[in-house]
Amino acid sequence: MNMIVTGRRNNKHTRPRKRALGVIKADINVTPLVDVVLVLLIIFMVVTPMLSKGVSVDLPITAHHDKRTDDNRDVVVAVTHRGQVFVGSAEVPLERLGETVATERRRHPDKGIFLKGDARIDYGQARRVMEALHRAGIEQIQLGTEESSKGPSSPAGSR
Repeated sequence: MNMIVTGRRNNKHTRPRKRALGVIKADINVTPLVDVVLVLLIIFMVVTPMLSKGVSVDLPITAHHDKRTDDNRDVVVAVTHRGQVFVGSAEVPLERLGETVATERRRHPDKGIFLKGDARIDYGQARRVMEALHRAGIEQIQLGTEESSKGPSSPAGSR
């Protein structure tokens, strides 16, 4: 059996030749990353205004209403129609309300107090909450209301 051997071997274990000498160019495509970041940014921009801190209550309706633009600037105290008191989203017993709000004010002295009382609570409950806040040394309280759909109306009896 005679074999003819050529100068080149066809072996799987041979090293491949270097094709070209030079610098390897590595590119990272950041377009998908930018797309994802922009989509997340849009989602956060749409969802964030919908989030509200605290408990949802039906506020009393008034003719004159000051619009609030930033719920994060105040410590929100809410009283539900069942008489439950919340600071932010945490329920607080009326006996500890002053202490809890005073602690929040010490942490954030630039924040005001915003009281949201449900339209269905009686005046006595709202007064007890305000007295607890006054005993804690809080003198200025903003009261939350809803704007009347009719617009400003004249006081009763005036012509």
